[in-house]
Amino acid sequence: MTCRNIFVRIFSLFLLTLSALQFAVAQAGEPQQVIRLATTTSTDNSGLLQALLPYFEKGNGYKVHVIAVGTGKALRMGRDGDVDVVLVHARKAEDEFVREGFGERRFSVMYNDFVLVGPAGYPAGVRDSRDAGDAFRKIARHEALFISRSDDSGTHKKELGLWKKAGIKPEGKWYREAGQGMGKVLQMAGELSAYTLTDRGTWLAYREKLPLRIAFEGDPLLFNPYGIIAVNPEVHPHINHEGAMALIRWMTGKEGQARIAAFTLHGQQLFKPDAKADEVALLKP
Repeated sequence: MTCRNIFVRIFSLFLLTLSALQFAVAQAGEPQQVIRLATTTSTDNSGLLQALLPYFEKGNGYKVHVIAVGTGKALRMGRDGDVDVVLVHARKAEDEFVREGFGERRFSVMYNDFVLVGPAGYPAGVRDSRDAGDAFRKIARHEALFISRSDDSGTHKKELGLWKKAGIKPEGKWYREAGQGMGKVLQMAGELSAYTLTDRGTWLAYREKLPLRIAFEGDPLLFNPYGIIAVNPEVHPHINHEGAMALIRWMTGKEGQARIAAFTLHGQQLFKPDAKADEVALLKP
């Protein structure tokens, strides 16, 4: 073998070794560049996150891995340390998550509202209800078919609270528990000419495909605030806390809030920015 051939082989081996080392370093560093976000199906189904996150990723050097589930499951993932940050909408459960030490602090991000949707003929006279409790009582009194998410999501928690407020324990053939996300439940309600409770964002995303109409809206009880919480690194030291806080600062900052306000579907604003000045002041890097 000539000296030239030996040199070529050694140089080739060197390049292969260098490439392997570079790949290993990249792989080792990659988890720190990924932010695992557990959030609700409403932020995913509406298209909001698809509209927001590319701007955050471009400006901050992170890749956000979105896991869209119900609020209950999102908080469980936070408790288990399977995600870095949660964006959810069930205030009582959020406060409990923080109080138990699994989350650091809740920051307000935005809000929309829930609407009761149902068949175009408005059976049970729901459209003329005085308030949300009255609407739910009419559904139960007439045993009009109702599809519940029954998945421990923020929407499910709100629905159960409304039944309780109405003094009704929903049960019987007219009350069907789906155990599905909002999109699937809306499809079921459309196919079965049933009522269901939905966040307005998901409703707007699906309404053109469904034979349903808004049956009741506007009650203050249907207000739907969203909060974002970093998982506590003292409980789960392996999480990407720096990335979680970067996302929280962006979502509650000027750019994130402006892009939330600008996001529309079918000409309607889906979410209203709701960051609080006193909370944002705590987020300076």
